[in-house]
Amino acid sequence: MQEQYRTLAREGVHEIEINKSRFLCALAPVATEAEAQDFVARVRKEHPTARHHCFAYVLGADGGVQKASDDGEPGGTAGVPMLQMLVRREMRYVVAVVTRYFGGVKLGAGGLIRAYGGVVGEALDVLGTVTRQRFRLVTVTVDHQRAGRVENDLRTTGRAVREVTYGAEVRIEVGLPEADLDAFRAWLADTTAGTARLELGGEAYGEL
Repeated sequence: MQEQYRTLAREGVHEIEINKSRFLCALAPVATEAEAQDFVARVRKEHPTARHHCFAYVLGADGGVQKASDDGEPGGTAGVPMLQMLVRREMRYVVAVVTRYFGGVKLGAGGLIRAYGGVVGEALDVLGTVTRQRFRLVTVTVDHQRAGRVENDLRTTGRAVREVTYGAEVRIEVGLPEADLDAFRAWLADTTAGTARLELGGEAYGEL
């Protein structure tokens, strides 16, 4: 698995105008192809009179799923430069849809490539990106007396506390870089005088 990947910070839209043509780039973080296609359909519905809705998306922490569409623009002038911009920026789990309202002036192949790729790049700059790190999920089980201090120490040291469950004991799910496991075990044993239990779980990605 990839140790980390970059994705979109938030959904949003960025617009530019070139020779009276409007290019609206809608970006969204997505987990699956179905979500990506749903987003494309949603943008089409929001702009029913636009001439083109070109899209590109990259899925998978390794960027293994990539797709692009020119949606009626000359081949290779829209979807491909959009996809190339996402890949160049090392974006993952993101979909871009550029809606074009034609302004009556033809831009030529080079102009279209610059416009479609450029608006995606600008939109990424405006909306921002986040890096997600691969974590091993661990569950700490501790008595109520020590739980508050353990949870507070975890949060103040920047650990990714994902869930806290109260029962007969307190279970705290934490995301840790794999390399930190041994040091974390030692810290936990010292902090709780050896009373806490540590259970290893699966893997997930979380924000750095």
